[in-house]
Amino acid sequence: MIELKNLTVSYGALRAVDGVSLTVGTGDILSLLGPSGCGKSSLLRGVVGLEPSTGEILVNGVPVAGVAVHQRRIGMVFQDAQLFTHRTVAGNIAYGLKGESREEIARRVGEMLELVGLAGMGERSVTTLSGGQAQRVALARSLAPRPDVLLLDEPLSALDRVLRERLSQDLRAILKGAGATAIYVTHDHDEAFTVADRVGIMDDGRLLQIGTPEELIHSHTTEVTDFLGSTTIVEGRVTEPSEARTRVALPAEIEIPGTVTGDTVRLRITPLGVIGADLDDR
Repeated sequence: MIELKNLTVSYGALRAVDGVSLTVGTGDILSLLGPSGCGKSSLLRGVVGLEPSTGEILVNGVPVAGVAVHQRRIGMVFQDAQLFTHRTVAGNIAYGLKGESREEIARRVGEMLELVGLAGMGERSVTTLSGGQAQRVALARSLAPRPDVLLLDEPLSALDRVLRERLSQDLRAILKGAGATAIYVTHDHDEAFTVADRVGIMDDGRLLQIGTPEELIHSHTTEVTDFLGSTTIVEGRVTEPSEARTRVALPAEIEIPGTVTGDTVRLRITPLGVIGADLDDR
């Protein structure tokens, strides 16, 4: 669990983060959504200790403001994977496990490789990985030491749209599989709604509104109307799932990309058509 109380991050006279307060429960994922320059990344950097901040930061009820970065038990995944090119995939994941026994390191690395879908690739050079694979390794490296909180700063933004859509679904499954308490920063509506349990809208350093994707779409404040745009949520019944596509009844049947494991989906409709599917196993 992480709590921010009146968190402020300033660069001289500029308040990049202006008195933000929020709570993310244990095992929950909060996405911070907003345009470039709104203070999302500055907030993460203030939380992890890379930028000076004022206000309170509590991790599992313990204040961490003033605590050294490496002692806060907060992991961070950046936009570019920032992998160590002289280390293998396994060597990168093991980086945060210094002090553990060789057996425990090997066990944990294997566990993380399985979790992020890279089993058997531990001895690969990271220079041979695709962008998506590199981000999976970065995620595994951050999760390996079991941080109390994980911060993700636009980890998929450098990838192409098709890969980003696929990995956003995988990323939610990975974070939930690890039981991670996470704050996920993005400027992409569909990514935020796919990955997170709740979404916070930021602009000009302030947190404007926070809620589930459905709450934001159906009852957003006038301040966030222009940013969210005109959208509608409809629920469909899954009639025929397959590996490549899923047939959905709305009640008229349509097909959407990708496979669905549950019985229903929620589709977000915009004036341009179906933009994204939110998998729902209810």
